[in-house]
Amino acid sequence: MTEEIARPKVGLGVIIFKEGKILLGRRKSRHANGVYSAPGGKLEYLESFEQAARREVEEECGLKIKNIKFFCLYNLKEYPPDHYVNIGFTAEWESGEPQVLEPEKIDSWNWYALDKLPKPLFAMIPSYLEAFKTGKNFFDS
Repeated sequence: MTEEIARPKVGLGVIIFKEGKILLGRRKSRHANGVYSAPGGKLEYLESFEQAARREVEEECGLKIKNIKFFCLYNLKEYPPDHYVNIGFTAEWESGEPQVLEPEKIDSWNWYALDKLPKPLFAMIPSYLEAFKTGKNFFDS
């Protein structure tokens, strides 16, 4: 019997913009409970990045998005034993109202102005915002 080697997984997050605000939800899962995060999740086998971003946003909050763009890569190690290489994307809201479609993971979705974000924030969100403001696109925690 071979020993399983611990390896990072691939995840993604999507900062969705609507009228100068971004969408954040308060997590209620074992992974970073009580912190505010953007929609996101795991990259599925043979899925494109754009497909994953659209799927995760639709599965988690029921929104349609457009103009999906890569903007940063983050080495997410703050929540052991989980370790993710996290790919950050921006997108624009296209249609729909935020809904809590995975109540076991998120208890609310709300739009927040960039200068009035809730706290605490999921570990990579400050780096996402730095990437958005400065163009820096690589963060190794």
